[in-house]
Amino acid sequence: MNLPKTDTSLFKRLRFILVETSHPGNIGSAARAIKTMGFSELVLVNPRFADALQHPDAIALASGAQDVLDATRIVGTIEEALSGCEYVAAVSARLREFSPPVLSPRVFAEDVTQRQQSQIALIFGSERYGLPNEIVVNCHALINIPANPEYSSLNLAQAIQLLSYECRMAADNGSPAASNIGFQGQLAAIDEVDGMYRHLEQALVAIDFLDPDNPKKLMPRLKRMLSRAQLEVEEVNILRGIAKKILDTRKS
Repeated sequence: MNLPKTDTSLFKRLRFILVETSHPGNIGSAARAIKTMGFSELVLVNPRFADALQHPDAIALASGAQDVLDATRIVGTIEEALSGCEYVAAVSARLREFSPPVLSPRVFAEDVTQRQQSQIALIFGSERYGLPNEIVVNCHALINIPANPEYSSLNLAQAIQLLSYECRMAADNGSPAASNIGFQGQLAAIDEVDGMYRHLEQALVAIDFLDPDNPKKLMPRLKRMLSRAQLEVEEVNILRGIAKKILDTRKS
């Protein structure tokens, strides 16, 4: 259930999403990690075990965070997990050619404390193969944890603990954002942005700017460019209006 917009506390707005988690113990450890930092919303996307939340390892490693485990939701798609979220960040040790802007955990935490009307999601990938590119490219930010370049792999629960700690510190300190551009409107939800990209792609095909049989890397590049803008609802509507006008013109 989505939290009301009136609750501006980051502790109520930040959602932790685990994608295709392999080990139930890591789910229990994740629940414990976020509870110790004051967070509570955990969502699983297609965990490896159907009974992951009841698995003995999950229960044992939750160790006092059984309430978080009991409230954890399991969904079948990343779209379901992100429902209602306006700002989404992926956590990965691997940088991508077409990634969104790359942030450190501390910069991310300081930024999201200022988004007082936005639902925030942090996505963590499978222990075995991380996050697929198609999830990362649709995020607003890619969080890369500074680590030993010769051995940069963190355990899933360790990464969650680190991010939740940084978010708690930023929320407690009320850190100012890195930049202030004056008035800021409501950030567009992730499904609104995805719909805009599909609409824009249709328009680009209609004017022969994009060849659907040979798309190359046009859409990933556009997504990377626009993700840096952190699109607001009105801005998404403007882009959809442009796409609609293009399509209407081509029909006439």
